[in-house]
Amino acid sequence: MSRLVVALGGNALLRRGEPLEAEIQRANLRQAGRSIAELAEEHELVLTHGNGPQVGLLALEADAYRAVKPYPLDVLGAESQGMIGYLIVQALRGETNASVVAVLTEVVVDAEDPAFSQPTKPIGPVYTKGEARRIAAEHGWDIARDGGHYRRVVPSPQPLEIVELDSIAALLRGGSIVVCAGGGGIPVLREGDRLRGVEAVIDKDLTAALLAAELHADRLLLLTDVPYVEQDWETATAMPIRRGTPAELRRLEFAVGSMAPKVEAACRFVERTGGEAAIGSLAEIADVAAGTAGTRVHADLVTTNENELLRT
Repeated sequence: MSRLVVALGGNALLRRGEPLEAEIQRANLRQAGRSIAELAEEHELVLTHGNGPQVGLLALEADAYRAVKPYPLDVLGAESQGMIGYLIVQALRGETNASVVAVLTEVVVDAEDPAFSQPTKPIGPVYTKGEARRIAAEHGWDIARDGGHYRRVVPSPQPLEIVELDSIAALLRGGSIVVCAGGGGIPVLREGDRLRGVEAVIDKDLTAALLAAELHADRLLLLTDVPYVEQDWETATAMPIRRGTPAELRRLEFAVGSMAPKVEAACRFVERTGGEAAIGSLAEIADVAAGTAGTRVHADLVTTNENELLRT
């Protein structure tokens, strides 16, 4: 039985434009649950997920109550990880008799990571330009463009170590479907024998790549709301990328706040393990897992020219 690490994009819980309501997230996960459960019948399965909208909403709620200081992002990340993990576990238990376990997961980062002085990770709801200016001034937050809108951005340091890795591996060996490292994991710094939380949100796809490599997974699936990676996305010259090697993909440019981390995560996993990664649609999860849909990233695929790389 092969081992898969599956990173669920935000569309597993919320589709673009939907309000951040619990029942909407439950309904979306129920739809995805059957397909995920079917995948678990043939594979050892580890799930991770994003938390950008949810952790941003928690930050807004925390900031609105001025009687106490706003909770830091590591604590809000833990809250969102527990909340989303619970929703995923509930959805899957309705579709499978297998054990499903959510693990609150810390991920070590470096205090000297340059990301702490260059916030890039979008979190929370989207704003118009006018709303973004008001929010930035009111809360002292960094705001950046996200597609046609604006969102709060926070530091996103590189994941270095998954603290609960041994426990995750033990649960997996015992036959459980494991939900872990949600939202990229709770960011912590090592200070001697202790761990201290830090203000950041780690990219969940980069953590998924580290998790997959450390667990010796056969494949890494990065699932989103588009069927494959495109070169020149949202332009008249957009072309689908069906397959490619890390070297080929790294010669191209992708949107920093969306597809670039997924491509980088896929490349890292393939380079470190020699395994295969795929980026594709959650709606086509079975075909992406089988290698018949999505963008495949493989160390052994050799293309002769750019047309081969981009062919449909």
